[in-house]
Amino acid sequence: MQMEFYKKERDIRDVFRHSKKAHQQSVDSETESKAGKYLFSIVPAAGYTLQTGFAAILSANLAFYNSTASDQKLSNIATSITYSQYEQTIIPFTVNIWTKNNKFNIISDNRYIEYPSDIYGLGGVRLSVPLADSIANSAYTVNFSGLKLHETFMARVAKNTYLGAGIFYDQFWNINALDSLHRNMARLLSRNLGTSEMAVGMAFRFLYDSRLNQINSENGWYANLLFRPNFKFMGSDENWNGLQTDVRWYTHFPKDSKNVLAFWNFNWLTLGAQQPPFLLLPSTGWDDQYNTGRGYIQGRFRGKDMVYYENEYRFRLTNNGLLGGVIFGNIEYFSPSYVNQKDILSVGYGLGLRIKINKYSGTNLCVDYGFGENGSRGFFVNLGEVF
Repeated sequence: MQMEFYKKERDIRDVFRHSKKAHQQSVDSETESKAGKYLFSIVPAAGYTLQTGFAAILSANLAFYNSTASDQKLSNIATSITYSQYEQTIIPFTVNIWTKNNKFNIISDNRYIEYPSDIYGLGGVRLSVPLADSIANSAYTVNFSGLKLHETFMARVAKNTYLGAGIFYDQFWNINALDSLHRNMARLLSRNLGTSEMAVGMAFRFLYDSRLNQINSENGWYANLLFRPNFKFMGSDENWNGLQTDVRWYTHFPKDSKNVLAFWNFNWLTLGAQQPPFLLLPSTGWDDQYNTGRGYIQGRFRGKDMVYYENEYRFRLTNNGLLGGVIFGNIEYFSPSYVNQKDILSVGYGLGLRIKINKYSGTNLCVDYGFGENGSRGFFVNLGEVF
């Protein structure tokens, strides 16, 4: 039955297969591999986003099952190399492993960046309100290098329910402003950012995940609670505490179709009076997958606390699943931080195209065009669904 389903499905590789015999051999071998081995995708691409400008991207994704049980979750290893028009280098390496019978979950989220970036919201509480508001809505190009190493080990305590702990390490260095600025503004940037930032701490995690496919979820619930205390004795610049909650729900709509209605609530909060370093404050597009706030450039809004909600409707454009589309809308709230500004509430929305890269793992090439307020708009590209 499973083989019959995949015979009807098509991905981008099928487009380039001309021989019926070659196609049949591929179907047979890859269906067998789905039962126990490896599902591999590699995608060279060129794209354009608000943050990177034009970019050359090479993405790779390896998915596999560690048992043949019907409820075995899909493990995934993904990486990519991006070099952009703005001389940015972005290299993520993420691992999400489900051991046999889903007994343990190993999560590794790593990223290296060389990153000229537009930074918003710089300022200080001692500034006058008009100047602070101006700074909050102005972009200043700042260059920095960054390294992220987030490692978590989870053990099952009940069906689909996991508890675990890990170590989170974030470092930014060579921070410097690239714009030609007035001396006072350059001094202000230097005061708020410094030349380096480091945060090191523990991670305590609760996870409920009833999805079978984390790359392209079609049904089920995902709920993640992450508490991150950072400590000077571990190497952090300051002691501070962060809390993230991430809840997602997926359902077919209409019920008997392959179309999916997806819901996402993401909250990123700072606990206590001590705040994270500026570049680690809650900010648009700086979640773990860099996917919040489609419609706005990364880092457009920043604050002590972030509350985020998004809906997406995913539908097929072709019956064989090769092409699909999405429409989405999101709303994000930020409480004020360094600047004397009012709370920020912003809306984004848009539509996108999905191209099936691997029909066995459900991996899509996602190209979205998002709209924000005050004329903000642009393309957003992903391998695998946004959430």
